[in-house]
Amino acid sequence: MMKAIGFILIGFGLMELSGWAIHKYLMHGPLWMIHKTHHQPSKFAFELNDLFSLLFGSIAVVLILLGVEELDYRFWIGIGISLYGMLYFILHDVLIHRRIKWFQKPKNAFLRGIFKAHQAHHRTNKKDDAVSFGLFLVPREYFKEEEK
Repeated sequence: MMKAIGFILIGFGLMELSGWAIHKYLMHGPLWMIHKTHHQPSKFAFELNDLFSLLFGSIAVVLILLGVEELDYRFWIGIGISLYGMLYFILHDVLIHRRIKWFQKPKNAFLRGIFKAHQAHHRTNKKDDAVSFGLFLVPREYFKEEEK
């Protein structure tokens, strides 16, 4: 059981780290033509940028299918990636971008920090001027409370 939890955490952690690097160096680099749809206003439920979620989800499904018979590390890493994807959807698409209006603005300090970091990321719709590329790993400055 501890091995399973460890591999789930590895899958989750690898998604945050690789997601940060992919976002910064590929999405805001050679894959900008796809990602820029996320930085522009849209009237549609889906944007071209959603292809990245399909890619990451497909990797999770393949790992789960490869490891399901033995319930080995591939299965549990795939579960970790899937958990990351579910939290990403809830935090990023629902809470931050309100693509589905389930929640109000966050009141929790941690969620507010994530929210502020993502708002800072979207202050520009240009490829090169963005900041804060992670979902959970964001600079501490976004967790500081404003003076009232």
